[in-house]
Amino acid sequence: MMRSFISIFLLFLFFSCASGPVDVPQEVTADKLIQLGQEASDKNKYDQALQYYQAVIDRFPTQIDSVCGAEYEIAFIYYKQKKYDIARQKLNALLARYDEPDEELLPGEYKILAHIALEKIVADKE
Repeated sequence: MMRSFISIFLLFLFFSCASGPVDVPQEVTADKLIQLGQEASDKNKYDQALQYYQAVIDRFPTQIDSVCGAEYEIAFIYYKQKKYDIARQKLNALLARYDEPDEELLPGEYKILAHIALEKIVADKE
């Protein structure tokens, strides 16, 4: 009896911590989505954070500052999860934006942060 209670409790705990799809109202701004992503990430709710950041990319593709920020945050979440190959791929894709002719229109901080994160990946893997 006690064993079944513990099993049920563990199942409840597992499913209550699992992240499902996030319902993001259409009227939410890119800045608000980034804030929600940061709040979710701060609580280690990475699946939710990834959904908020992806919503920024999908809904606001012309807001390049927000898109670069969201792309960096997605890559950094994968870094925090020690999914280094995915993080490296995402960081390199972000850095590729800075190799295009309109680089001066992009926010410089994400280029710097991406290089720092790539260095951390190398250091962590050693």
